[in-house]
Amino acid sequence: MKRTIFLSLTLFVFSMNTSILSAAERPQRVKAQTVPAPSTAPTPSPATVAPPNVLSVIPSNGEPGSKVTIFGSGFGEQAVAFLGSVEVPAKVTGGKQLEFLIPKLDAGLYALYVKRSDGVAGRVYNFTVQAIRPVLTSLTPASISACSQDASREVLANGKNFIETSSLLFDGAVIAGRVVSPEQIMFTVPQVSGGLHQITVKNDPENGTIPLAISIETKPEISQVSIGNEYVNYYELNIFGKNYHQNSAIYVDGQRIGGRQETGDRDKLIFDDCTRLIYQRHPYSSVKKDLRIQVVNPGGEGSQVVNVSVP
Repeated sequence: MKRTIFLSLTLFVFSMNTSILSAAERPQRVKAQTVPAPSTAPTPSPATVAPPNVLSVIPSNGEPGSKVTIFGSGFGEQAVAFLGSVEVPAKVTGGKQLEFLIPKLDAGLYALYVKRSDGVAGRVYNFTVQAIRPVLTSLTPASISACSQDASREVLANGKNFIETSSLLFDGAVIAGRVVSPEQIMFTVPQVSGGLHQITVKNDPENGTIPLAISIETKPEISQVSIGNEYVNYYELNIFGKNYHQNSAIYVDGQRIGGRQETGDRDKLIFDDCTRLIYQRHPYSSVKKDLRIQVVNPGGEGSQVVNVSVP
């Protein structure tokens, strides 16, 4: 009986060991892992995703025709600038520098931004377009006589960038002027004291030219001396020229005649206008003689000395 039980136990242990060994020898199942399929979409390049980045705009304002340079990054090989809704062709250098010329636009504040060739636009900045600055180069004539009248006082201001609303200033005060063309403005010199005066042209209150000087000449000048009307005991000597005054005097061989000073002599000087003085001369002989004549104004300015041969 005991022998039978021992044999049965031995068979059970052997059977268990065989089962464990068979389980260890069998291959284990491994759960398959899902591997994602490769994406067909290309990985975007940072240069094509990031918008143009502006670091500086030099200058931040300007007038039409002037150059603007933008420094930054991400401009690509080609880009354009926009001022408001106006597309402006630009030159790109190395993707980091962009240059353009300000087109003809009305003065004012515009939205400035850069748009790359792929259609990506950068941040918007404020840019001021200034009115076109006028340029004054010369005055024709550059000097006029103080006693000139009407058309003789007309002067042409020559330059460029004049507009219909340009103002002409004489010594800082606006005077009437006529814009003949973008290069010329005609004006009449007002009656002012002699000397140098300033002319400026402005397209707006903040946008003017460098002043030019116009000279108002007050120095008397003799252009011609001729015999006029003749009477029994005197004759008239006409002294033509410019810048004569009511109280101008003449010196005849050093003798003063006319002006405020009374000489008590029979000879007289009559002021006709600023271009003619009449010298009433009482000759003591009909024989001609050489005389030296000079006109002197009240302020002391004197003309050149002229020689005449008269009785």
